[in-house]
Amino acid sequence: MTAAGPVGHDDIDALIMRLRLGTEASELHGSLCGYLAGGGSLQGTSVLAALQLDGEATEPTANDEALLERLARQCEAELADPELGFEPLLPEDDRPLAERAEAMVDWCRGFLGGFGLAGTSAHAQLSDEAQEVLRDLGTIAASSFDFGSEEEDEDALIEVQEFVRVGAMLLHTECAAHDGPASGTVH
Repeated sequence: MTAAGPVGHDDIDALIMRLRLGTEASELHGSLCGYLAGGGSLQGTSVLAALQLDGEATEPTANDEALLERLARQCEAELADPELGFEPLLPEDDRPLAERAEAMVDWCRGFLGGFGLAGTSAHAQLSDEAQEVLRDLGTIAASSFDFGSEEEDEDALIEVQEFVRVGAMLLHTECAAHDGPASGTVH
């Protein structure tokens, strides 16, 4: 298998369809990012097992597993990027606004679920700011949108996306600081 570019929304969407995972691409990305940001480790386990996702139809092929591993490495690198290059994986900007807004809700729902699955001791030591970010992500995850002015709605979605992007990196940084390599024990 040759090295490919970054794993995109359509790649994940196709994987979800093949494996009948019963989730959306943005939600799966959010779950993985939340799990990693929350201090979860994928060593010795597959992405699907860590996120407690299993397909209804088929077992993942070697290519499917490789795609998930690439996605996991991509998420880890982006969350830790000193240049702050992390972005929630959402449908392209040319997709309808309602679809992208719903994907943002799905991403936040997934992030919170993944963060909870990580369940590390670092969660108890989060700063007030980080706890507020988690509460705000919960508010977004429970949102439904009313659309009015397309331009205003587009600007609002961009603001929400930027908040989520920065919030995810903040949570990752805090959990990584509290859950350093020395505290990871192998059983």
